[in-house]
Amino acid sequence: MKKELELKDEEILLLGLCRSYFNPELKVMLRALAENIKDWNHFILMSSEHGVAALVYHNLERLDFLQYLPEGGKNFLKNCLLKSLTRNTRNVKVLAEALHLLNAKNMKVILLKGLALELMVYGNEGLRQMTDLDVLLTRQDCLNARMLLMENGFRSYPVKSAFHKPIMGYIGKHLPTLVKNDLRLELHHDLFGKDNFSLTGLLYERSIEREINGEKAFLPPKDIFFLYLVRHLCMHEMNNESQLRLYSDLVFLTEKFRDEIFTTDLIGYAGKAGLNALLAAKLEPLRDLWGLTFPEWINEFIDKYYDPASINDFVFFIKSPKNNPSKNKGKFYYNTFREIPGIHRKILYILGDLFPTPGFMKRRYKCKSSLGIISCYMLRWGKLWYLIRH
Repeated sequence: MKKELELKDEEILLLGLCRSYFNPELKVMLRALAENIKDWNHFILMSSEHGVAALVYHNLERLDFLQYLPEGGKNFLKNCLLKSLTRNTRNVKVLAEALHLLNAKNMKVILLKGLALELMVYGNEGLRQMTDLDVLLTRQDCLNARMLLMENGFRSYPVKSAFHKPIMGYIGKHLPTLVKNDLRLELHHDLFGKDNFSLTGLLYERSIEREINGEKAFLPPKDIFFLYLVRHLCMHEMNNESQLRLYSDLVFLTEKFRDEIFTTDLIGYAGKAGLNALLAAKLEPLRDLWGLTFPEWINEFIDKYYDPASINDFVFFIKSPKNNPSKNKGKFYYNTFREIPGIHRKILYILGDLFPTPGFMKRRYKCKSSLGIISCYMLRWGKLWYLIRH
């Protein structure tokens, strides 16, 4: 496998540690790798860049592999776990304040991404590293929640343009990020795009109540949540970036909830969302690299949509998870534009991209003078014309 995929031993070990279950044969194989690692610095760097350092430390300790690491690397990974646990604990406390305000207004709040996964499969031990918290509300509740939270100590990232303010609830999938005490909160109103809003609604309706620090919140149903995470991962890769952390989420969900996720409903939902090929492409490494087992009809589904480039793409992102020049900026821009309903909203969206606020231009292009801002506007117009044409 290593020769075919051109993965280093350090990368294979990293891959193998991103899971919750280790059978005896896997433990023997991983120990043999750990005993012969030559470049622990590369292993530790990759752990950090892929956002799995906390999980990796936990599993190294669990498998008694810490003895093979240099002291400095061991301490670095341990500190990553402690920082993640501290950050998650602090964020949950601030989130509970937000939930208290939103629950008082009878707004139903669905937890997404990192926090939902931390509670559902990672064990609430800081193993799922997070940079922000994501929640889902209805579109109208999103707008009302934003105003309510800003009246109670949260501040918002600036809106790009005055033209975008009337259509905030229709641009992308979430509103501008809200911040309080280093917590970044993103209010989502859509998960699958305007053509598949029924799936977002179904996830919302089927969510399960859960208490967070004494406040009511909801966890998403596992099957649609799994599909959403696949789509979210694919959007990152469309932007030419990916992290092992996002694959680890799929591995953990599969290991814990295999029978609840892999039903005929999942394939039906994937078909409605136009995600058959993308789902198959993400299940393939789970099966062929992590060795996860699926029902035969799922294997047939994977093989039906087999893409020989999918594993190569996966290996590319293992070696280079971030800061790759985007190959699909035009497509990404077009998808966002296409999903905005109404001609008048589309026009406002384009005007907002053409004429952002001077404050946005200063932050985006790191320019200070008025003359510099004017030149940056001209540069921006040229880039937007290129994106629209391509």
